[in-house]
Amino acid sequence: MYGEDLKKRALLARALVRTTIARYQINSQVNPRSLKFRKNIHGKPEVEWQQSDDWHPPPLHFNLSHTSSLIACGVTMDSQIGIDVEEKQRTIRNDILSFARRYFSHHEMDFLAAISDPEVQRQEFIKLWTLKEAYVKALGRGFSGAPFKTFTIRCRAAATGGSFHLSQNSNSEVSEIVVDSFDDPSNLTSNCQFTLFELAGSHYAAICKENNSLAEGKGCRPMKLTVWKTIPFVEDKCVSGTDAVIRIGGLT
Repeated sequence: MYGEDLKKRALLARALVRTTIARYQINSQVNPRSLKFRKNIHGKPEVEWQQSDDWHPPPLHFNLSHTSSLIACGVTMDSQIGIDVEEKQRTIRNDILSFARRYFSHHEMDFLAAISDPEVQRQEFIKLWTLKEAYVKALGRGFSGAPFKTFTIRCRAAATGGSFHLSQNSNSEVSEIVVDSFDDPSNLTSNCQFTLFELAGSHYAAICKENNSLAEGKGCRPMKLTVWKTIPFVEDKCVSGTDAVIRIGGLT
């Protein structure tokens, strides 16, 4: 790996994974340094637990995302997870609509084309991209296994069913973010929950997880989220409920 910044980011990511997963250890015999990892057939990293007769590993799943200035590690119990973070000031070299046409469905294109303000359009594009990235990562397939153009991210207000922008609105009804598949519905799933939020005033973050409560016939339960600001071995601070984490949609 070339470049000091890339090397530092890779080391921080690995340290973050181990220290984060260590929070969920329910057996003191598991040393975070001894954790081993493997990749599924699509390249998504997973914990390779060392089982024994007297201990069964926790049903833990994790996912990583990073930008040049922030690394995010999402962890869930009993359900798959995908996480993506993007800088709010992410540079898009080409015309937004021309670029989006290569990856977004015609429904998403209509949504973006209807926005007249260029800056608002750019922000909505980044939010949609973040949600779509989180979704394919939750599936465990990545972009090649679930191309962006084969599904649509659609947002609606829970009370009315109407469409709305992903813009922050603390007074709005709790939003629902859903997936429509227009390519092969049997190959994708809408049995998932999304959370979209602004992080540290500089990033958008999206989380997608399996909605196991629906599979169990319990209805859609709110996603419970705890956010930590961490510099491995230096700083560990819970920032849930502070200005560092601002809800945009999907989170209750």
